[in-house]
Amino acid sequence: MTYPRTSLRYLRYGVQALFLVITLVAGWQFYHFVQHFEQPGKPFVERPPSVDAYLPIGGLMAFKYFVASFQVEPLHPSGLIMFIAICGVSLLLKKGFCGWICPIGTISQYVWMAGEKIFGRNFRVERYTDIGLRAIKYLLLSAFFWVIVVAMGTTMIVMFFMSDYYMVADVKMLKFFTDMSSLSMWVIGILAGLSLLYKNVWCRYLCPYGALLGLLSKLSPVKVRRNDAKCVHCHACTKHCPTLIDVEKQEVVSSAECFGCMTCVSRCPAEGALDITLKAGKTVRVLKPVLYAVLLVALFYAVIGIGVATGHWHSQIPYEQYQRLIPMVGTLEH
Repeated sequence: MTYPRTSLRYLRYGVQALFLVITLVAGWQFYHFVQHFEQPGKPFVERPPSVDAYLPIGGLMAFKYFVASFQVEPLHPSGLIMFIAICGVSLLLKKGFCGWICPIGTISQYVWMAGEKIFGRNFRVERYTDIGLRAIKYLLLSAFFWVIVVAMGTTMIVMFFMSDYYMVADVKMLKFFTDMSSLSMWVIGILAGLSLLYKNVWCRYLCPYGALLGLLSKLSPVKVRRNDAKCVHCHACTKHCPTLIDVEKQEVVSSAECFGCMTCVSRCPAEGALDITLKAGKTVRVLKPVLYAVLLVALFYAVIGIGVATGHWHSQIPYEQYQRLIPMVGTLEH
């Protein structure tokens, strides 16, 4: 490796910050889009299609519908495109979406890093308790998989797509944050407090989307590999791993918890001891970490670009439907 190792960390921090800003701008734009229909006289603002990324259940349903019918549902088409982009990145480039792009993961990281500064350390859950808690996200994923993939037929999915609730599911999600209930505030506050003490509480224990991406990432040809002959056993990789993997004891880091963040690689002081690698058949090639980051972002936007080019990005919900539904969004139920 010929790159400054610390610059790799700051490259990731920069990419994370960029995607967080993009998300916040889209959220602000979407808020003003909704305000136009709620407050007479408010100027119209274009709806940002990327907000459909926050409808992962809808994205999974749209994916099942697409597989069954080879059609993209037109109401929230970017939900399917983002679902494919996120899953595709994880399948090919480890769980890189979580480690580089996901804004929730970035905020979670900021919180535990703040806790590290405040308390001088982050704490760690006892091993078997940790395993039990990690099972929660897989149980949630199994429940969603059963309901959507197994139990729901295509006809039922189409009926849901035709419902008023689904048309404004994105607005319902916005209202969760702008009109938050006391219970929601308490839950988020408790999660934030725990995240100050323990790394990535939401991602590690509760996120079913992350559970799915972790399982897909097990199939990824890209993984961190350790060369024991060059390892100086300084424990830096294990100590700094944000997902608490004992990297120093691994030959290949294949854990579903691995974010592909390359913190271990950036912290390693021994040349060639840790590398991000691509395995093609029996051949293993070392990837430059910067190339990994470029491929990650390029693949993510390539899928989105295909969605835009094929006309499957912008919602086909008419203005009049938003005009009818948004003022009554609080009364709509499943």
